Amino acid sequence: MSRRFMQGSEAIAEAAIAAGCRFFAGYPMTPFTELLEHFAAKLPAEGGVCVNAESELEAIGMAWGAVATGARAATGSTGQGLSLMQESISELVRAELPLVLFNLARGQGDYYQATRGGGHGDYRHLVLAPVDLTEAVQLTQLAFDRAECWRNPVLVYGDYLLAHTAEAVAIEPVAFDPLPSKDWAVDGSRSGSGSPRNLNPIGMVPGKKGIEPERFWKRLQAKHEAMAAAEARWEAESTDDAELLVVAFGSVARFTRFAVRELRAEGARVGHFRPVTLWPFPSEALAEAARGVKRVAVLEQNAGQMIDDVRLALEGRVKVVAIGGISSDDAGFGVGPMLEPERIRARVGAALAGREVQP
Repeated sequence: MSRRFMQGSEAIAEAAIAAGCRFFAGYPMTPFTELLEHFAAKLPAEGGVCVNAESELEAIGMAWGAVATGARAATGSTGQGLSLMQESISELVRAELPLVLFNLARGQGDYYQATRGGGHGDYRHLVLAPVDLTEAVQLTQLAFDRAECWRNPVLVYGDYLLAHTAEAVAIEPVAFDPLPSKDWAVDGSRSGSGSPRNLNPIGMVPGKKGIEPERFWKRLQAKHEAMAAAEARWEAESTDDAELLVVAFGSVARFTRFAVRELRAEGARVGHFRPVTLWPFPSEALAEAARGVKRVAVLEQNAGQMIDDVRLALEGRVKVVAIGGISSDDAGFGVGPMLEPERIRARVGAALAGREVQP
């Protein structure tokens, strides 16, 4: 398996292409811009199409059209651009279209947006949050597989560090289990009469008058409950005898994991837990990892977003404290002083000693 030294955006684009992505549309907005540029450079050689759209609204509309034909397609942006896509994302869930989305977030991050969204009605989609570029390559390919398995959008959540950090990685297609046939795809193989295919977000059935919204919504509810039960992913380390459990996700978890390992080598009874899926949140796994600890410390680079899900998972059984906070560069990309390893180590150490950590 050959490895190349690659920037994150390039590796993610190549991983998506290795997974069979053949259509991508987006509107430039740093740190997402470079991902769009790499798709534009690489997709045509693979028989694919990349469109620099007029806006995020057009980008997701184009991607919607491509994925409805059965093609593997994707779009994305930063959180600000994805705000404009929220209506379409909720409609894509109800139309059961397997679009893959990329969020390369800025500064304070978009955990709330990724896990709760701003669209309408009941809708859910998987959210995968890689810790580094090696995992991003794997999870990008997983995203396309899971999207088609469930006929549901999947979002890959990254940030400026993931997009711009360079690592030695190998891009190899991942073999997954066979998927159901795409008998839903509007690919022109059927006429408009007889047995047409109709993809819509309101539950219309070809050849049948009217709709049954409650029945339609309950069917989707059952699917999302099955997704939640089957798709939770996490990483837990040194939790058996821990007095303090540190919880973090994404790029920040790379730093907290390093600090925990250093403290652990010095004899500190501290463990680490990382949700790989932000939705479904691995609540049961976290509750098990936190069994017996004196407190749980949540480090995230914002005023407190994931901490809500941590508290819900633990149901008051153990004290949960925030040791993160807002920390950014002047551009708002989130490469702030809090990410310095010694600062993270100091925050974890303070939580271990029972001291309050100032945001």
